Amino acid sequence: MPKRGVDPAIIGGLVLILVGALYLLETMGFLDNVGDVFWGGIFLAGGVLFLFAFFSGSWWAVIPGCALAGIGVLILLPDSLEFFGGAVFLGAIALAFWLVFLTAPRERWWAIIPAGVLTTLAVVTFAPEFVGGLATGSIFFFGLALTFLLVALLAKMSWAYYPAAALAFVGLLTMFALGDIANYVWAVALISGGGYLVYRALRRPSTM
Repeated sequence: MPKRGVDPAIIGGLVLILVGALYLLETMGFLDNVGDVFWGGIFLAGGVLFLFAFFSGSWWAVIPGCALAGIGVLILLPDSLEFFGGAVFLGAIALAFWLVFLTAPRERWWAIIPAGVLTTLAVVTFAPEFVGGLATGSIFFFGLALTFLLVALLAKMSWAYYPAAALAFVGLLTMFALGDIANYVWAVALISGGGYLVYRALRRPSTM
């Protein structure tokens, strides 16, 4: 007997049963925000399907898989954690590119760059809450510098050392321009430079 495919009516019926059950639970007081739960579950289910394809050998499927799963988690986040929503979504896509790289480091070394950039942006989204808005700039540049350093170290791409050094330098400049920190840094630098000049002058043999 030929194999029968899944009847679309069955899928539609199961979806209707699920939606009805969710609304029933909400009416009975066992569940809140049925719409969010439903759509969050739909996105998570879509993400799981793509991730299954990824683990079956289609490496590209991990990108939409993680993106859909990230959206699903974002929808399901409680109000108390909504502040981390941006970090969750960006982190999910960053994870996808990290997995792309890890499954074939030699062929897909390029995935380190979007993975590192998105990871940095994920950190930057909530960094101002803890370190202040100004320090976030230095974190951003240091994150990009680390990204290119990983390209140089893991992918053996020597050219990546140059953008890594340049971005780290910009990060240092940004950090040294931060209010009171800058005052302390420049004061220490001036004292150290002056002390060194005095030391050299005192050790210089007299010409008289």
